[in-house]
This record gives sequence, C-alpha cells and structure tokens, in this order.
Amino acid sequence: MKRFIALLRGVNMFGKNKVTMAELKQVFENLAFSDVKTYLNSGNVLFSCNEDDTLLLTERIETAIKAQFGAAVPVFVIATERLEAILKAAPSWWGTGDKAIYDTLIFIMPPATVSDVLFEFGEPKEGLERVMECGDALFWSYSRTDYQKTNWWSKTATTPIAPKLTIRTANTVRKLVEL
Repeated sequence: MKRFIALLRGVNMFGKNKVTMAELKQVFENLAFSDVKTYLNSGNVLFSCNEDDTLLLTERIETAIKAQFGAAVPVFVIATERLEAILKAAPSWWGTGDKAIYDTLIFIMPPATVSDVLFEFGEPKEGLERVMECGDALFWSYSRTDYQKTNWWSKTATTPIAPKLTIRTANTVRKLVEL
C-alpha cells in the first residue's frame, strides 16, 4: 500500500466550507482508504491505498466530499514519498525557524503549473520574499512584518490561479511527513 496526503483548499476558513475532521475521516474510510488520519482543522488527511494515480484519487475524494458536505472543495493529493523528496530539496533559507520569516509551501493543483503561477504572480519582491520551484510546488518565504508589501501575498487570494493553489506552513508540511 502507498501512503498519500490529501490537502483540502479553503475549508473551515471564515465560516465557509465547514468540515469536521471526524466526518472527513469517515468520508475517506468510506472510500476504502486505510490508516486514515487527519491533522489540524484545516483539511490535511493522511491515508493509504493501492491506487497510484493521484488525479483519479483527487477526483474520487472531491466527489465524496461534495456528496457529504455539499461543497465543491478543491483537493491536492500527493504521495508521502514525493513530499519527502520535495522537503529534501528545500533551499537553505526555507524553514530555518527564523521567527521574522514565514515559510510556506505552495502546492499547485493540476492542470495549473508552476509556470502559470510565476506568470500570474511575477517576481518576488527582493528583500521581502523568496521563491524556489520544486516540481509541482513552490517554496515561498516572506517577512512576517512586511507581508503586505510583498508581491505575492495578495495574489495568493486574488488572481485567477489562486483557486488552484493550496498553501501549508513549513511546520505543517514537516509534521504531515512525520505522521
């Protein structure tokens, strides 16, 4: 069996797309996935199955979530081993624990690509944010105090590609791999 992580976009934020983790876990178990665990209240689900096709898994999960919760929730599915490889490729400036910096990993949901994101967001603002591509993800770090001055901050929520992104902190991503 292969281990996967499903990252749900935009659940339990600002009173929208309310999803209880207990019900979400049940949805995954009803899909015949095993070893299902949720982490935090923001839609992080670990599970095992024999399927290899992440796009097929994504479709199955999104369909089941819509049936259960009545909301179209975008989902990004990644094999745990793939996420481990991404973390091993992290730049030295990412995830250092510097409290002045906010370190995140941006996951890009197909059919969107890294090129699409870079085209819509433009260059990161020098001195305030850093970005590095790694497959279907982007390492992004930015100043906690000056985040509103960055080039990317507002674009993660306002550009046409924003619905195809889901973002997690360095700590969350590392914990998901640990689990």
